[in-house]
Amino acid sequence: MSDIAIKVQDLSKVYKLYDKSIDRMKESLSFTKKKYSREYYALNNVSFEIKKGETVGIIGTNGSGKSTLLKIITGVLTPSMGQLKVNGKISALLELGAGFNPEYTGLENIYLNGTMMGYTREEMGKKVKPIMNFADIGEFINQPVKTYSSGMFARLAFAVAINVEPDILIVDEALSVGDTRFQIKCMDKMKQMMEGGTTVLFVSHDTNAIRRFCMKAIWINNGVMKEIGEVNRVVDKYLDFLKCGEIKDENVQKEAIEIKPFVPGDNIAEIIDFRILDRFNNEVNEVKLDEYLKIDLIYDVYDESIKHPVLGIALKSIDDDYVCGLNTLLDKISIPWEYGRNKFKLEYTCGLRATGGKYYFDIALFEETATVPIQYVSMIKNITIISDYIGEGRYIIPHVWRGNFE
Repeated sequence: MSDIAIKVQDLSKVYKLYDKSIDRMKESLSFTKKKYSREYYALNNVSFEIKKGETVGIIGTNGSGKSTLLKIITGVLTPSMGQLKVNGKISALLELGAGFNPEYTGLENIYLNGTMMGYTREEMGKKVKPIMNFADIGEFINQPVKTYSSGMFARLAFAVAINVEPDILIVDEALSVGDTRFQIKCMDKMKQMMEGGTTVLFVSHDTNAIRRFCMKAIWINNGVMKEIGEVNRVVDKYLDFLKCGEIKDENVQKEAIEIKPFVPGDNIAEIIDFRILDRFNNEVNEVKLDEYLKIDLIYDVYDESIKHPVLGIALKSIDDDYVCGLNTLLDKISIPWEYGRNKFKLEYTCGLRATGGKYYFDIALFEETATVPIQYVSMIKNITIISDYIGEGRYIIPHVWRGNFE
């Protein structure tokens, strides 16, 4: 446990839901133990470990259980089942100012929060000046916080949370406080803490912020942990889920199937095989965005009378966004069209260039105007693009930055 900051094992949080307020009383007074409630799992059998010094993002839709998990880790809530071990002092920004007494002055609340974290008054006395300097609210530090504006309240709360030298910092959607200069100061401080070995749990709906700050990510959905791992892979899967819900892997590349010998058919032509290969001719179902990739295609021709046939291959995202469509008509390429078995290939020499996530290929054979499909196969194969956080949007366009130009 020495290198583990947080260990969560089989953690669940169950709430009883009642259709009517009186049902709670009926259930508590029932001699037959009749239930008038139904169970709702805010968290259901969640397990993970976070090592000291790691910065971990927690993602999920509203109501997925993220805040419930953080409240259990900070001790605000008690789990219904499971175990939790925390190694070190925690400072949390769940709700800015949670734990502040509105009747106390800002200075008194600084000491109050320090006491709640286990610091003595003498220890907190050494931290007061840095906190006051960071919050920068002037003489208001000696006024009751109930007189503060929302901005001053947030500045003091943030200043306290990140200047008490916690071993573990938990941040829940609380990085946009104060003006631009204060936000820059907060970001600088957060970066110093991360580089200094503070363990950070960061919850945000801003997935790009999760990518920027975090090494790993945890995706929670309906109280269940869906994924944990390298941040870009987890975020990509989460974003695919947001686009089109649960993704079945029915079309994911499987082992190579045996290609049957040519047999004459009644139609004009038929696509027999479609394989996604790397530069070493290995079949793949995931690839880096700038990695060489090729498509090997086999098709049988039963009618040679078609003049100037066209081959088209399209890449689409999992939510049907048309990423890139190529065809031999536009590229002024002729494809073989002889009775029997034919082969052709398409090479993506600089990779697919799309940002990370799941995509699929469509393929078609057309007549010479590429208008009438001889055969069109949708979602013939899936491909997952793996990308580091090197840009935002749909594509990463090759580029060069230059300075001091004339």
